[in-house]
Amino acid sequence: MDTKSRGDLVINGFGASNGGQFRVVTLNGRGTVNNDIECVEFDCNGSGTMNGNVISEKAKVNGHARFRGNFDSQTLTIDGSARIDKNLTAEKLKVSGKANVGGRVKCEEIKIQGAFTVDEDCEAEIFKAESQFTIGGLLNADHIDIKMFGACFAKEIGGQSITVKAKGSLVGNLLKSFFKPQLETELIEGDKIEIQNTIAKIVRGNQVRIGPNCQVGLVEYTEECSIDKKAVVAENRKV
Repeated sequence: MDTKSRGDLVINGFGASNGGQFRVVTLNGRGTVNNDIECVEFDCNGSGTMNGNVISEKAKVNGHARFRGNFDSQTLTIDGSARIDKNLTAEKLKVSGKANVGGRVKCEEIKIQGAFTVDEDCEAEIFKAESQFTIGGLLNADHIDIKMFGACFAKEIGGQSITVKAKGSLVGNLLKSFFKPQLETELIEGDKIEIQNTIAKIVRGNQVRIGPNCQVGLVEYTEECSIDKKAVVAENRKV
């Protein structure tokens, strides 16, 4: 990567760059960057392909972006669509559009209101989702708050407080006829767990509330457990 700042990089039409250090990178047209980028601000309003790693203090994708390396940013907002082939690291991540990550995700705060797909693990302090998502590995966060309007999946889920409910807004109720709100996972483990519309092989926690429309193979709890009459639990035991 260049060691000297080269000012701003702006691509309005068709264009390409070899990368480097910039203050602002703006892709309004159809641009390609063939090496690493380090910048203060990154904006993709058109269609962009980054063939290297991207490091940015603030980043926003309104258009369509493909990142073939790692993405590292303090804040990342995705209102359009973004594909990150490798790993994503950010302090704050907000997805209102569509995001696909081929590696792992590590953030302090994640807010999902669109479609979110992660091939490997997803780690955060706060994970809030009012959407559909697929996480191929472990979803691990101190506080997990999921309000679904469609199918959600995570291989395993772990955290201090875990809440899973169907989205209760007017829009969410209208979408229920088209998208069944349901979370599927192999394991949910935490301190305080409250779930609805969930299929899980094992639920393990201190305080556990199994709500309606749940199908659970085994519930293990240390303090208390309540099971809704509309839930199906094969076995529950205090340990």
